[in-house]
Amino acid sequence: MSDSSQTTLRRLKKGQKAIIKNITADGEMGRRIRDMGLVPGIQIQCMGRAPLQDPVALRLLGFTLTLRNNEADFIDVQASGA
Repeated sequence: MSDSSQTTLRRLKKGQKAIIKNITADGEMGRRIRDMGLVPGIQIQCMGRAPLQDPVALRLLGFTLTLRNNEADFIDVQASGA
């Protein structure tokens, strides 16, 4: 029995941690996402969301990054319980 599940980064709840498993974006968007440090194997934590739920604030590698939901949809994660 496991407390983790595969989902997209967009679906993480505030405080929830996850490991990036796959980036499904191609081309310029895929390159941009990877250039921001969002690569498979990196642990991230959802720090919160703006009032209208977009963008999402993430903590990774010692810094905070905000990402739009349309970009977060291209990032598959293995989430742990919140």
